[in-house]
Amino acid sequence: MSLECKVQVFLNNLSEKKAEAIKKALEPDNVDFPENLSFIIENVRTGLVFTFEGKGNIRTLISTIDEVLEQTQVILKVTD
Repeated sequence: MSLECKVQVFLNNLSEKKAEAIKKALEPDNVDFPENLSFIIENVRTGLVFTFEGKGNIRTLISTIDEVLEQTQVILKVTD
């Protein structure tokens, strides 16, 4: 039996400029993603939604989410 997990992270109350900066900065990291992992960024009215999906090793999924959120935090700090 293989574990499958889907995690959504909502970033609310972002300006259009900040949302676009985050999307552009994270897009290069969304290439050649590890097998059994996926990451999608979607625009919503006032922000972004990150959707992560993983099958198998949950540690890899958690590490990926942690890395993306750390990068997002840095982007938000430099775009203030």
